[in-house]
Amino acid sequence: MTDITLLIVDDHPVVRDGLRGMFTAEGSGFRVVGEAPDGVRGVGLALELDPDVVLMDLRMPGGNGVDAIAELTRRGARSRVLVLTTYDTDTDTLPAIEAGATGYLLKDAPREELFAAVRAAAEGRTVLSPAVASRLVTAVRTPAVTDRVLSAREAEILALVAKGTANRAIAAELFISEATVKTHLTHIYAKLLVNDRASAVAAGYDRGILGRG
Repeated sequence: MTDITLLIVDDHPVVRDGLRGMFTAEGSGFRVVGEAPDGVRGVGLALELDPDVVLMDLRMPGGNGVDAIAELTRRGARSRVLVLTTYDTDTDTLPAIEAGATGYLLKDAPREELFAAVRAAAEGRTVLSPAVASRLVTAVRTPAVTDRVLSAREAEILALVAKGTANRAIAAELFISEATVKTHLTHIYAKLLVNDRASAVAAGYDRGILGRG
């Protein structure tokens, strides 16, 4: 049986070393073909090495996981992406799934659960940790509420807009691309039912999203 090939994308060397050791143990059935410290380099290696599964962290300086997942989806990459992170909030989970992730696990998952998840992802099956699955079900059941509430990242960007920060400066401060900032602004405008930055800021104050102090 051919080993499942893996690419590990995580900004912490200790995490990458630990995962590599786990997945390269004799008889595991896996083969790590590469590592990357951020999403940008992760996309490049995924396209170059064509692994079966990419283990993707989400919050990384120099290129976050959601942007990387979206880019791999846009480029039609064969690799399945399995998010492996410490974060299970709605602002992390939903964008990752929407961007095209095949699965979403937390880093405290037991070894055998992680192995099983990678095998499932390689076969194209969706894998979600129980906590993440519960959040997704809740979000689907209450779309009218979640569709109009700004995510933590969107509120953060709106606060920077209120300070007069330009898109490029926002991108630099939050370690995301300028294109991602524009995407977030589009979502903010839609949720606040406005068409420009000034109106978004005004609506932010009116709805209590932005503090007046």
